[in-house]
Amino acid sequence: MKRQYIIPIFVPHLGCPNDCIFCNQKSISGQKKNMTKEEAKKIIEEYLKSIKDEEAQIEVAFYGGSFTAIEKEKQEELLEVAYEYVKNGQIESIRISTRPDYIDKETLKRLKKYKVKTIELGVQSANNYILNRANRGHTFEDVKKASKLIRRNGFKLGHQMMVGLPESTRIDEINTAKSLIKLKPKMVRIYPVLVVKGTKLEEEYKKEKYEPLTIVQAVEICKNLVRMFVDKNIEVIRVGLQNTDEISSPENKESEVVAGPFHPAFRQLVESAMWYDAIVEKIKKLNVKVKEVEVTINPIDVNNVIGHKRENISKLKEIYDVDLIIKQDENIKQGKSKIEITQTYNDFLEE
Repeated sequence: MKRQYIIPIFVPHLGCPNDCIFCNQKSISGQKKNMTKEEAKKIIEEYLKSIKDEEAQIEVAFYGGSFTAIEKEKQEELLEVAYEYVKNGQIESIRISTRPDYIDKETLKRLKKYKVKTIELGVQSANNYILNRANRGHTFEDVKKASKLIRRNGFKLGHQMMVGLPESTRIDEINTAKSLIKLKPKMVRIYPVLVVKGTKLEEEYKKEKYEPLTIVQAVEICKNLVRMFVDKNIEVIRVGLQNTDEISSPENKESEVVAGPFHPAFRQLVESAMWYDAIVEKIKKLNVKVKEVEVTINPIDVNNVIGHKRENISKLKEIYDVDLIIKQDENIKQGKSKIEITQTYNDFLEE
């Protein structure tokens, strides 16, 4: 299988008609100036030099802001830069992220002209009250219309949703996932809300009008959402914001994050929690006191099964007095496992 590489080009706040309550794109992306075609070309060239794999599948992705809300000339200027590399075979495709209320037939026609393959929509919630509370400036009806248009015109559809928005509940977030599944995206991103400097949410947080999720709360809801999407064969391509100089622990003085469930290995926390649940579920089905459980997995999954800082091993021992034995087998598909109870307390006592 060919390895995939993404060349990220950030266009923070270009064309974005709203200041969402949680958003400061220049902080999130680390991009302090607006993107030019010269800068875009420079970024692509630098990434291409660093990619040594001749068989690599390379995609240029325009992130941040609202790409299709930029004036048409600027869109075409940036797309033209990336398209030159598509035409000469150096990159395979182009991806953009945008708002659902800036998708129409004319826009999609323009994107198709430049061989854009994937369109990600910032959805955030399926609840119109929560969208309005976050100052999104669109409704979920816009999401439904845009998603259908994107799919009908042959693009790969992606969705981005958030957990922990002001006044959003776990039920709201479960319902958002259910609503997105009905729209049949190929991929999703799940972002727990962080309180970022220079946002309206920071003002609410300081006035004690908003309380962010804890890491434990965010992991708990995200593991349920990931499971829902995976069960429907929808790829979850990111859980949590990427760790950067700007987006790091609130304890770091250089960080733009004021508060919220930030963790540099947030996805690992989520996937480890899912593995822990699977192991415990197996144990609970047996009408015996388990002493030792053996889990055989693909080597890629070892860290997640063990858990961050060996948390799963510690919790199983502390809560259930169970020893976890891990075996590796490359023939087992990633994400799958064979779980066996290798010793019960009856066996242990008989010895």
